[in-house]
Amino acid sequence: MNGIPQPFGLLAEVTHQCPLHCVYCSNPLTLLDRRDELGTDDWLRVIGEAAALGVVQVHFSGGEPLVRGDLETLIAECHHLGLYTNLITSGLGLTESRATSLVSAGLNSAQLSIQGDTAESTNLVAASKRFDKKEEAARIIREAGLPLNMNVVLHRLNLSRLDEIIDVCVAWGAERLELANTQYYGWALRNRELLMPSRAQLDEAVGVYERRKAELGEHMELLWILPDYYEPYPKPCMGGWAQTALTVAPDGAVYPCPVAAEITTMKFPSVRDRDLEWIWFKSEAFEAFRGTGWMSDPCRSCPRKETDFGGCRCQAFVLTGDPARTDPVCVHSPDHHLVQDAVVRANQQDVTEGGEASHEKLVYRRPPTSARR
Repeated sequence: MNGIPQPFGLLAEVTHQCPLHCVYCSNPLTLLDRRDELGTDDWLRVIGEAAALGVVQVHFSGGEPLVRGDLETLIAECHHLGLYTNLITSGLGLTESRATSLVSAGLNSAQLSIQGDTAESTNLVAASKRFDKKEEAARIIREAGLPLNMNVVLHRLNLSRLDEIIDVCVAWGAERLELANTQYYGWALRNRELLMPSRAQLDEAVGVYERRKAELGEHMELLWILPDYYEPYPKPCMGGWAQTALTVAPDGAVYPCPVAAEITTMKFPSVRDRDLEWIWFKSEAFEAFRGTGWMSDPCRSCPRKETDFGGCRCQAFVLTGDPARTDPVCVHSPDHHLVQDAVVRANQQDVTEGGEASHEKLVYRRPPTSARR
């Protein structure tokens, strides 16, 4: 339709409920109550509309998607429609019987998150010591016949343990490990001063990554997600705003990327009011930053505009208050000093900061009281 590509991926954020309280969580600071969540029938309709729109992959996330008792029903509908399904989970709450029922429903893969290589590191950033449950979840995933993918968010408080973190993932049988340097949205932005590493820490970690990637070869795939505050140019905005994928939040709001709820000056459509086809092709929010016609200089005249699409609209908003601004990460942005100032502060701090002192200063992700019942 008018040259607009069809999306191939749907991130189904089925809940904001979660047993962890990660200080870098990308969920909004105001978490949705469980009473605001879409019901089973609504999600089944959304999945059907996504398949009709061209989506081929559905990633179930949250929060912790395992808290939804209807997860098997949703996965089974995806399987019926020929969609690939992936479970993004903390592993807490995963039992052998639950894994069996998920696989029987048609689940294709699982991604397990860890916060570090010990119970202490898990407690520091997630306010939970259940590292043992994560190891058990890894075993359950493998024995259920699912490929074990793992993810760890990297930051000042765990970068020095990268070798040990990789060792844990190897020992647990991971086939793929995503080393995701913290992206500063949501709770991570609120905790940025305590999470942002120094240049020296990053350089050392890159050395570890390159060495281990060469050592592991085909045994385990390692992926390094760039720490964009230290890059001269911004990361591409999901292949461009509303070009490749969409996110449906627990309450039915639809976003062109997982963190677009950060842009509080925009009104995003909901599946409670419109179908996904209308939202993708015709909604004002999805059209707002498609292509390059919306750009002003320096993006408009930049030869990189078809490469990074002006950078991240969400990051532009959270740092400048205007989603149409050039991403401040870019060296050509008139707001680049906002990023540079944060980098300077990170490099002035003692790289050994952490432990109980930082624990007391960190702001943890906390859900509404009724969502914890």
